[in-house]
Amino acid sequence: MHGSPKGLVFALYYPILAAIGVPANLAVIVILSRGRCGLSRCITRYLVSMAVTDLLVILTAVILNRIAGIYFRGSFLSITPVCSLSIVLIYIARVSSVWLTVTFTFDRFVAICCQKLKTKYCTEKTAAVVIGTVCALSCLKTVPSYFIYEPLYTINNVPWFCKVKLEFYSSPLWAAFDWFHRILTPCLPFLLILLLNALTVRYILAANRARRRLRAHSNGENQSDPEMESRRRSIILLFAISGSFILLWLLFLITFLYVRIANVSYFSGSNFGDSLFILEESGFMLQLLSSCINPFIYAGTQSKFREELKNGVKYPFRLIVQLFQQ
Repeated sequence: MHGSPKGLVFALYYPILAAIGVPANLAVIVILSRGRCGLSRCITRYLVSMAVTDLLVILTAVILNRIAGIYFRGSFLSITPVCSLSIVLIYIARVSSVWLTVTFTFDRFVAICCQKLKTKYCTEKTAAVVIGTVCALSCLKTVPSYFIYEPLYTINNVPWFCKVKLEFYSSPLWAAFDWFHRILTPCLPFLLILLLNALTVRYILAANRARRRLRAHSNGENQSDPEMESRRRSIILLFAISGSFILLWLLFLITFLYVRIANVSYFSGSNFGDSLFILEESGFMLQLLSSCINPFIYAGTQSKFREELKNGVKYPFRLIVQLFQQ
């Protein structure tokens, strides 16, 4: 894989992604958990849980799967049962991350568009219950994936690597499971996020027009409106998170549709110049990139988050200066 230019790109991409994604998500978890970013506890719960699952995706999918597979090929991680288990852990983290994005989007929809439901639903307790339920259901949904794989080959009675079983493509039961798996992640989340965002935009546009007319009639048009400004910041954060999710998962969805509609197999060979491998791996690369993009969205849209991040970066240097001054 390292010999071709394409293989070199893949080999370098994952270490860089891990080097950025792990500290970025850790920083998000620490900063948001301190509760100094001006966000409600409900929003903070969702954002922290999304950062935790994104971190788990990077640890499992990027480090234990991709990096270990490229640089430590033939280690115990490549033994078929371990390989299958690692794939299941990847799926659990990935499904949890996707559906937490959906639940966050729904929470913001309720907060903005459903004022009567907001006081009951948009609470820290409800967020904790929703997050726990999503993670539990993600585990249950993913367990059958362990039985999809078989050894690529066996040496001295030791099964090595994971290859999708042929019956996965021919069995109606496995075909139904694959469709169910892909519909729940990411097809249905795509539709839900687009629908919720469309309804949210429609509500905001109507509310803003009514608010402008009211303020123009009573106070004049040129006065600032803190309520509209707060709503604008909230919607920028929401759309940035959900929009990046849709864009970065799109190629992954296209790959699944191509495999099922064209009746071809997922890549499992050694020709890394194969067009299917390039399509499939590019989809994985973008999908995994979505697990480290949110910290940069927070930094770009939340001024208090940027301030806390700057303070965190400066803190070690302040300690060093204090030590030398003593």
